[in-house]
Amino acid sequence: MIEIKGLSKSFNSKKVLDDVNLSIEQGKITVIIGRSGEGKSVLIKHIIGLLKPSSGKILIDGKDITKINGKDLNRMRKRFGMLFQGGALFDSMTVGENVAFPLKEQTDLPRGKIKQIVRTKLERVGLKGIEDMMPSELSGGMKKRVGLARAIVMDPEIVIFDEPTTGLDPIMSDSIGELMLETQHALDTTYVAITHDISLTYKIADHVAMLHEGRVIAEGTVEEIKANPNPILRQFLEGRAEGPIKVY
Repeated sequence: MIEIKGLSKSFNSKKVLDDVNLSIEQGKITVIIGRSGEGKSVLIKHIIGLLKPSSGKILIDGKDITKINGKDLNRMRKRFGMLFQGGALFDSMTVGENVAFPLKEQTDLPRGKIKQIVRTKLERVGLKGIEDMMPSELSGGMKKRVGLARAIVMDPEIVIFDEPTTGLDPIMSDSIGELMLETQHALDTTYVAITHDISLTYKIADHVAMLHEGRVIAEGTVEEIKANPNPILRQFLEGRAEGPIKVY
Protein backbone atom coordinates (compact mmCIF):
# COMPACT_ATOMS: atom_id res chain seq x y z
CA MET A 1 0.00 0.00 0.00
CA ILE A 2 2.80 2.46 0.91
CA GLU A 3 6.19 2.54 -0.81
CA ILE A 4 8.88 4.83 0.62
CA LYS A 5 11.68 5.29 -1.90
CA GLY A 6 14.96 7.11 -1.31
CA LEU A 7 13.39 9.43 1.27
CA SER A 8 15.72 12.03 2.74
CA LYS A 9 14.98 15.05 4.91
CA SER A 10 17.29 17.72 6.26
CA PHE A 11 16.51 20.58 8.62
CA ASN A 12 19.08 23.28 7.87
CA SER A 13 22.32 21.27 7.75
CA LYS A 14 21.13 18.35 9.91
CA LYS A 15 20.07 15.25 7.96
CA VAL A 16 17.27 13.48 9.87
CA LEU A 17 16.24 10.94 7.21
CA ASP A 18 18.89 9.52 4.91
CA ASP A 19 17.75 7.52 1.86
CA VAL A 20 14.96 5.60 3.62
CA ASN A 21 13.45 2.73 1.65
CA LEU A 22 10.52 0.82 3.15
CA SER A 23 7.43 -1.04 1.96
CA ILE A 24 4.29 -1.05 4.12
CA GLU A 25 2.02 -3.90 3.16
CA GLN A 26 -1.75 -3.54 2.98
CA GLY A 27 -3.70 -5.24 5.77
CA LYS A 28 -0.60 -5.85 7.91
CA ILE A 29 0.99 -4.30 11.00
CA THR A 30 4.33 -2.63 10.33
CA VAL A 31 6.32 -1.52 13.37
CA ILE A 32 9.14 1.02 13.09
CA ILE A 33 11.55 0.85 16.02
CA GLY A 34 14.53 2.92 17.07
CA ARG A 35 15.83 5.26 19.74
CA SER A 36 14.36 8.70 20.32
CA GLY A 37 15.68 11.27 17.85
CA GLU A 38 16.43 8.76 15.09
CA GLY A 39 13.77 10.04 12.65
CA LYS A 40 10.71 7.88 13.42
CA SER A 41 8.30 10.77 14.01
CA VAL A 42 9.69 12.71 11.06
CA LEU A 43 9.08 9.67 8.84
CA ILE A 44 5.47 9.42 10.03
CA LYS A 45 4.90 13.12 9.33
CA HIS A 46 6.05 12.52 5.75
CA ILE A 47 3.70 9.55 5.34
CA ILE A 48 0.67 11.66 6.26
CA GLY A 49 1.85 14.65 4.24
CA LEU A 50 2.71 17.04 7.10
CA LEU A 51 6.29 17.37 5.83
CA LYS A 52 7.78 17.46 2.35
CA PRO A 53 11.04 15.55 1.80
CA SER A 54 14.32 17.01 0.66
CA SER A 55 14.38 14.16 -1.86
CA GLY A 56 12.66 10.86 -2.52
CA LYS A 57 9.10 9.61 -2.97
CA ILE A 58 6.21 8.23 -0.93
CA LEU A 59 3.82 6.22 -3.07
CA ILE A 60 0.36 5.34 -1.79
CA ASP A 61 -1.33 2.97 -4.21
CA GLY A 62 1.23 4.12 -6.77
CA LYS A 63 0.60 7.88 -6.37
CA ASP A 64 3.45 10.06 -5.13
CA ILE A 65 1.93 12.05 -2.27
CA THR A 66 4.98 14.32 -1.97
CA LYS A 67 3.80 16.00 -5.18
CA ILE A 68 0.21 16.78 -4.13
CA ASN A 69 -1.25 19.73 -2.21
CA GLY A 70 -4.56 21.34 -1.29
CA LYS A 71 -7.74 19.33 -1.75
CA ASP A 72 -5.91 16.29 -3.11
CA LEU A 73 -3.72 16.18 0.01
CA ASN A 74 -6.73 16.56 2.31
CA ARG A 75 -8.52 13.80 0.44
CA MET A 76 -5.51 11.53 0.89
CA ARG A 77 -5.31 12.32 4.61
CA LYS A 78 -8.87 11.13 5.11
CA ARG A 79 -7.57 7.64 4.40
CA PHE A 80 -5.56 7.87 7.65
CA GLY A 81 -6.42 7.63 11.30
CA MET A 82 -3.91 8.68 13.96
CA LEU A 83 -3.43 7.61 17.57
CA PHE A 84 -1.23 10.26 19.12
CA GLN A 85 1.16 9.71 21.98
CA GLY A 86 -0.80 10.14 25.23
CA GLY A 87 -4.13 10.04 23.38
CA ALA A 88 -4.16 13.83 22.72
CA LEU A 89 -7.77 14.20 23.82
CA PHE A 90 -9.45 17.60 24.10
CA ASP A 91 -9.77 18.20 27.85
CA SER A 92 -12.82 20.44 27.46
CA MET A 93 -14.80 17.82 25.53
CA THR A 94 -16.51 14.68 26.78
CA VAL A 95 -15.30 11.28 25.59
CA GLY A 96 -18.18 11.13 23.13
CA GLU A 97 -17.41 14.58 21.76
CA ASN A 98 -13.74 13.66 21.36
CA VAL A 99 -14.53 10.54 19.35
CA ALA A 100 -17.19 12.36 17.32
CA PHE A 101 -14.88 15.26 16.44
CA PRO A 102 -13.63 13.93 13.06
CA LEU A 103 -17.20 13.02 12.02
CA LYS A 104 -18.50 16.49 12.88
CA GLU A 105 -15.62 18.20 11.11
CA GLN A 106 -15.51 16.10 7.95
CA THR A 107 -19.01 14.72 7.34
CA ASP A 108 -22.61 15.91 7.15
CA LEU A 109 -23.99 12.98 9.12
CA PRO A 110 -26.98 13.71 11.38
CA ARG A 111 -26.38 13.91 15.13
CA GLY A 112 -28.18 10.65 15.84
CA LYS A 113 -26.05 8.73 13.34
CA ILE A 114 -22.85 10.23 14.78
CA LYS A 115 -23.87 9.16 18.30
CA GLN A 116 -24.52 5.64 17.05
CA ILE A 117 -21.10 5.41 15.35
CA VAL A 118 -19.34 6.80 18.45
CA ARG A 119 -21.06 4.25 20.68
CA THR A 120 -20.09 1.42 18.31
CA LYS A 121 -16.43 2.49 18.13
CA LEU A 122 -16.15 2.86 21.90
CA GLU A 123 -17.61 -0.62 22.34
CA ARG A 124 -15.08 -1.87 19.77
CA VAL A 125 -12.25 -0.74 22.07
CA GLY A 126 -13.91 -2.13 25.19
CA LEU A 127 -15.35 1.11 26.55
CA LYS A 128 -19.12 0.87 26.76
CA GLY A 129 -21.25 3.67 28.15
CA ILE A 130 -18.54 6.24 28.92
CA GLU A 131 -19.56 8.87 26.35
CA ASP A 132 -20.37 11.48 29.02
CA MET A 133 -17.15 11.10 31.00
CA MET A 134 -14.39 13.72 30.78
CA PRO A 135 -10.78 12.86 29.86
CA SER A 136 -9.66 13.90 33.36
CA GLU A 137 -11.73 11.00 34.75
CA LEU A 138 -9.92 8.39 32.64
CA SER A 139 -6.85 6.29 33.36
CA GLY A 140 -3.91 6.38 30.98
CA GLY A 141 -4.99 3.12 29.37
CA MET A 142 -8.56 4.36 28.91
CA LYS A 143 -7.28 7.53 27.25
CA LYS A 144 -5.33 5.40 24.76
CA ARG A 145 -8.48 3.39 24.03
CA VAL A 146 -10.54 6.52 23.48
CA GLY A 147 -7.77 7.81 21.21
CA LEU A 148 -7.97 4.58 19.21
CA ALA A 149 -11.77 4.87 18.96
CA ARG A 150 -11.32 8.36 17.54
CA ALA A 151 -8.60 7.13 15.16
CA ILE A 152 -10.92 4.48 13.66
CA VAL A 153 -14.19 6.46 13.78
CA MET A 154 -13.94 7.38 10.08
CA ASP A 155 -13.13 3.78 9.08
CA PRO A 156 -9.69 4.73 7.72
CA GLU A 157 -7.65 2.41 5.53
CA ILE A 158 -4.43 3.15 7.44
CA VAL A 159 -3.95 3.89 11.15
CA ILE A 160 -0.74 5.44 12.48
CA PHE A 161 0.27 4.81 16.11
CA ASP A 162 2.76 7.17 17.75
CA GLU A 163 4.29 5.38 20.76
CA PRO A 164 0.98 3.67 21.71
CA THR A 165 2.22 2.27 25.05
CA THR A 166 4.24 5.23 26.38
CA GLY A 167 3.46 5.86 30.06
CA LEU A 168 1.63 2.57 30.57
CA ASP A 169 2.58 -0.27 32.90
CA PRO A 170 3.52 -3.65 31.33
CA ILE A 171 0.07 -5.18 31.86
CA MET A 172 -1.76 -2.23 30.32
CA SER A 173 0.80 -2.15 27.49
CA ASP A 174 0.03 -5.78 26.73
CA SER A 175 -3.68 -4.97 26.81
CA ILE A 176 -3.17 -2.21 24.23
CA GLY A 177 -1.24 -4.69 22.08
CA GLU A 178 -4.13 -7.14 22.27
CA LEU A 179 -6.55 -4.36 21.33
CA MET A 180 -4.43 -3.35 18.33
CA LEU A 181 -4.37 -6.94 17.08
CA GLU A 182 -8.10 -7.37 17.62
CA THR A 183 -9.13 -4.15 15.88
CA GLN A 184 -6.69 -4.64 13.01
CA HIS A 185 -7.97 -8.14 12.32
CA ALA A 186 -11.63 -7.13 12.70
CA LEU A 187 -11.36 -4.06 10.46
CA ASP A 188 -8.73 -5.45 8.04
CA THR A 189 -6.83 -2.17 8.31
CA THR A 190 -3.19 -1.32 7.64
CA TYR A 191 -1.45 -0.36 10.89
CA VAL A 192 1.86 1.49 11.19
CA ALA A 193 3.31 1.91 14.69
CA ILE A 194 6.43 3.70 15.86
CA THR A 195 7.72 2.56 19.23
CA HIS A 196 10.68 1.53 21.37
CA ASP A 197 8.52 -1.01 23.22
CA ILE A 198 10.17 -4.29 22.21
CA SER A 199 7.54 -6.50 23.90
CA LEU A 200 4.80 -4.74 21.94
CA THR A 201 6.80 -5.08 18.72
CA TYR A 202 7.22 -8.82 19.17
CA LYS A 203 3.52 -9.19 19.99
CA ILE A 204 1.89 -7.31 17.12
CA ALA A 205 4.30 -6.89 14.20
CA ASP A 206 3.99 -8.57 10.83
CA HIS A 207 7.00 -6.57 9.66
CA VAL A 208 9.63 -4.67 11.68
CA ALA A 209 12.02 -1.97 10.50
CA MET A 210 14.71 -0.33 12.63
CA LEU A 211 15.69 3.30 12.03
CA HIS A 212 19.16 4.35 13.15
CA GLU A 213 20.71 7.70 12.30
CA GLY A 214 17.96 8.28 9.75
CA ARG A 215 18.42 5.00 7.84
CA VAL A 216 16.67 1.64 7.88
CA ILE A 217 19.46 -0.63 9.10
CA ALA A 218 17.41 -3.85 9.49
CA GLU A 219 13.96 -5.14 8.63
CA GLY A 220 12.00 -8.35 8.44
CA THR A 221 9.53 -10.48 10.33
CA VAL A 222 9.77 -10.73 14.11
CA GLU A 223 11.66 -14.01 13.79
CA GLU A 224 14.05 -12.53 11.23
CA ILE A 225 14.67 -9.50 13.47
CA LYS A 226 15.32 -11.74 16.48
CA ALA A 227 17.89 -13.71 14.46
CA ASN A 228 19.55 -10.69 12.82
CA PRO A 229 23.18 -10.34 14.08
CA ASN A 230 23.48 -6.60 13.33
CA PRO A 231 25.26 -5.27 16.46
CA ILE A 232 23.30 -2.00 16.55
CA LEU A 233 20.00 -3.90 16.33
CA ARG A 234 21.13 -6.40 18.97
CA GLN A 235 22.13 -3.66 21.41
CA PHE A 236 18.77 -1.91 20.98
CA LEU A 237 16.67 -5.08 21.31
CA GLU A 238 18.59 -6.21 24.37
CA GLY A 239 18.60 -2.78 25.99
CA ARG A 240 22.35 -2.69 26.64
CA ALA A 241 24.29 0.51 27.37
CA GLU A 242 27.47 -1.06 25.97
CA GLY A 243 27.76 -1.42 22.21
CA PRO A 244 28.10 0.57 19.00
CA ILE A 245 25.24 2.94 19.97
CA LYS A 246 26.89 5.55 22.17
CA VAL A 247 24.95 6.88 25.14
CA TYR A 248 25.59 10.56 25.87
